[in-house]
Amino acid sequence: MRQTMRTGVMDRRRKVLARGDRVEIPVQAGLDGYQATSQEKIELYRATPRLGEVLAKDMSSDELSLLPRGWYILGEVIVVKIHPALEGFKRSIGEALLAIYPRCRAVVRDFGIDGPLREPVREIIAGEIAETFHRENGVLFKLDALKIMFSKGNLRERMRMSLLGQGETVVDMFAGIGYFSIPMAVHSRPHKVVAIELNPLAHRYLVENIRLNKVEDIVQPVLGDCSAKTPSGEADRVLMGLVQVTDKYLRQGIEALRPGGTLHYHQTIPSWLYPQAAIQEVVEAAKSMDRRAEIVNCAKVKKFSPGVVHAVVDARIDRDY
Repeated sequence: MRQTMRTGVMDRRRKVLARGDRVEIPVQAGLDGYQATSQEKIELYRATPRLGEVLAKDMSSDELSLLPRGWYILGEVIVVKIHPALEGFKRSIGEALLAIYPRCRAVVRDFGIDGPLREPVREIIAGEIAETFHRENGVLFKLDALKIMFSKGNLRERMRMSLLGQGETVVDMFAGIGYFSIPMAVHSRPHKVVAIELNPLAHRYLVENIRLNKVEDIVQPVLGDCSAKTPSGEADRVLMGLVQVTDKYLRQGIEALRPGGTLHYHQTIPSWLYPQAAIQEVVEAAKSMDRRAEIVNCAKVKKFSPGVVHAVVDARIDRDY
């Protein structure tokens, strides 16, 4: 089966079927070393209808052109942005998405992020629930999709962090519901993760997700402002997964590290200043504290907004000899 997928001859429209003592793998052409035969009974996967196709009878061509082209699913909740001109169709759009994804139970409209706690502004447009369980990379997250952020665009970075920290003492300064702390605890088994979160609701889900993933012996949840709660000189690794205001907390992040420890600094910067601007913030902050920042890596996490990227800087922080 792997060979048919790798060579591109597998017919993905048809199902792989087990018939008695054999498995039928549908192909579009012959494969060297294997004998092909015609299937007596073909079973096709159900084609997923497009949103515009479901709503074609109810909307004009101009309105159809404004339909969202993308959305994402958290557990049983679909999160979608809708053009303001389609306000009168929001319920129809929600119901159509539920018809396309019958396993989902609710659709939430996203308006963006607001407030000092960076809370999402959302409303339910179809279904009833907002609290859900979302599984990712072997980790189970419980959250309220109306009130808690969960960026699908950060998946690659969450997976990268899950491979780091084995045997270390880690401080996660903006832990949220455990986006980085819990995957790291599940997969890499650090000695300890101090997970600090200011938002009481996010902290409640953090505590619950620690229990759900059975990492109570590793992750220590702390409710409060990381500017006051971040320990000093204890960490082998510090995660700073917030953006936009992260530079205000760089001193606390650097102070938390033992000499030779690693800092993961997230920040939003204009794309034409990438990566220099993010690197410069770390280097200058360390220098002002008589520390030295050795830049190990700088990468784009995702596009944040037009002309702005979300970047992460990995830096080893040592004494400035």
